[in-house]
Amino acid sequence: MKNLIRICLVLILLFLLSFTLQAQEHYAKLEKNRNTQAKGLIHKLNKTKDTLILQSDKKINYLYSINKDYGRDFDFYIDTTSYKLPLNKLPKGKHVLVAVQSPKRIVFVVKILKDIPKDKSLKIKTKKIVAVESQKVGSTRAN
Repeated sequence: MKNLIRICLVLILLFLLSFTLQAQEHYAKLEKNRNTQAKGLIHKLNKTKDTLILQSDKKINYLYSINKDYGRDFDFYIDTTSYKLPLNKLPKGKHVLVAVQSPKRIVFVVKILKDIPKDKSLKIKTKKIVAVESQKVGSTRAN
């Protein structure tokens, strides 16, 4: 009888644990470039796995994606040392990304596992601004 209760408790715990694990699903998976020459570029996903973060001590010139037809899905001119790419702009599937740090090209893969919800447009509350036309001040000239 004790064994039956233990087995039931274990099954219930496993059942409840399976629900909590599904809540931790990620939107994307990053396959990093492990080459020693690519160590200058830190490429990672944020905690919620919906943004790609690029950081480097050298300037990152470009970031582009190559599709299966060897065309470019997107091409961004970055020209800075850090960049954040929201992954909700990419469709579901595998994306081969290339970060250009002249003369190097660092290749890595981002797999979008499921559609990432797009941010709702923010409504900005502003005060009404009334433009005031400046008044011309007359000047007199002495001849």
